[in-house]
Amino acid sequence: MSASQGKAASPFRQPKAVWAVAFACVISFMGIGLVDPILPALADSLHATPSQVSLLFSSYLIVTAVAMLTVGWVSSRIGAKRTLVIGLTVIVVFSALAGATGSINGIVGFRAGWGLGNALFIATSLAVIVASASGGFGGAIILYETALGLGIAVGPLLGGELGSISWRGPFFGVAVLMAVALLATLAFVPHLPKPKRPTSPIAPLKALRHRGLLTMGLMALLYNWGFFTMLGYAPYPMKLGAHQLGLVFTGWGLLVAAFSVFFAPRLQARYGTAPVLYANLFGLGIVMALIAAGVANPTVVIVAVIVSGAFIGINNTLTTQAVMLVSPVERPVASSAYGFLRFIGGGLAPYVAGKLAEATDLSVPFYLGAATFLLAIPVLASGHRLLRRAEAGTGDSEPVAPTLTPIGTHAPTDAPRVIVAVGGHDKAPAIVDAAARLARDTGSPLEVVHVQQTAVVEEQAVDTETDDQARAAVTAHLDRLAALGVPATGQILTSVGDHAAAGRVLAQHAADVHARTVAIGRSPRGPLTQFADGSLTTALTHSATCTVVLVDPDSAPRPLTEQSLTELRNSPA
Repeated sequence: MSASQGKAASPFRQPKAVWAVAFACVISFMGIGLVDPILPALADSLHATPSQVSLLFSSYLIVTAVAMLTVGWVSSRIGAKRTLVIGLTVIVVFSALAGATGSINGIVGFRAGWGLGNALFIATSLAVIVASASGGFGGAIILYETALGLGIAVGPLLGGELGSISWRGPFFGVAVLMAVALLATLAFVPHLPKPKRPTSPIAPLKALRHRGLLTMGLMALLYNWGFFTMLGYAPYPMKLGAHQLGLVFTGWGLLVAAFSVFFAPRLQARYGTAPVLYANLFGLGIVMALIAAGVANPTVVIVAVIVSGAFIGINNTLTTQAVMLVSPVERPVASSAYGFLRFIGGGLAPYVAGKLAEATDLSVPFYLGAATFLLAIPVLASGHRLLRRAEAGTGDSEPVAPTLTPIGTHAPTDAPRVIVAVGGHDKAPAIVDAAARLARDTGSPLEVVHVQQTAVVEEQAVDTETDDQARAAVTAHLDRLAALGVPATGQILTSVGDHAAAGRVLAQHAADVHARTVAIGRSPRGPLTQFADGSLTTALTHSATCTVVLVDPDSAPRPLTEQSLTELRNSPA
């Protein structure tokens, strides 16, 4: 949403600290899918049953779940860099030990240690990237989403390639790559300031007393039960080698990444969070039932698993945003509480699936997984009103839907105003000044709306700036405009994840104050993201009753229409 002066700054021009953490993120996100291609090989080489091998998932995820309750407390006391370093060190040690052991019980135990390190890392990585990135949070989120997509897609491929040599290969591969990331983190990531108020170790558990957060957490538990049943047991009926399994799950991972980043926001903007989640969970139930019914046909299982990546990508994105919408507690606390329930479901499912398969046949765990996907629908429906009210901003708890907060003194005036919406990055002043010239030419007062967003990626949510920083940014704009003799007022538009909702709120505000024009600048995230369906710019353009223009310091304002949005979307970055 933020604008830039002239050519938008590339999100990939970042400090070394950001690249160090982004590289570690790629390796971390490989962690789950990495072992899928070697599950059958592990069972054969170590003379273990599928249910014993499934404990690789259970130990990893259950320890991650429990650790999620305390990592916020740890990070708030020792700092983000130390938390990252400890997490990376634990992953290096335990992944290497898993590769060196000769028993399935040893691997299961060392995977548990790996899960502890992963929890310490993922709880702080997004916050560190956002705090260290140059050019505003937009570039930081692009990097994090890119790392997420690469890790999910490349993990199974790397696991398949190394696993075709030896089942030990993926474990040693992660140890080496994470060791490189650890050295880079030590060398390049600065010590970041600790939070002013330390997090309580029991805050996530207390947060689950809130009905909305508990409802979304239970829905995520059921969803992850089905998800990890598929992830942990689908490789066996495929009857493929490690290399071929790696290719299958790479296709799956590519769909997860694409639908999470590109398609989920558009569907959410068009249909709303809850309806998309209902349809998505139903679709997953159908796909899982197809796997169960066709478990004797490897082709059916392969195609169904790959297709499921689209549903999983949508669900991962929208579920986290829904959690942030309904939760009345701080974002990191909500993330920890939600992560606890989410990973518990994922950890228990593979173990139960193994026992069911041994006692009955291989189709039963998949039918149970289908049932958990479908059961998640009425659980979500029980909190439907809470989610709707949160999206509309009419809930009784702390508002988390997009809200506007006035800054400074608002002089009464009936003159139609020009509104300029900007984000918190170094090119914002140039965009505000360009909008000020537009206001002066039309004899209109100017209103500066600073968009303060909470970034939501996967199960992580982080505030991109504090309330004081957002207020200071607006005040700086107003002081600069006052020195230039431009009458101006200010607002802060607070938004959680859903860019389209922020656009609609801004459009409604413009209608309420009878604004003449809403001005917006180019986004550092590039035209494909800024002008896509589900973006703030597109939602604002479609919803506004006044003219919306794209302002640039070096050219005349360009009115935004359906046609111009399409042209801009397809233009070079």
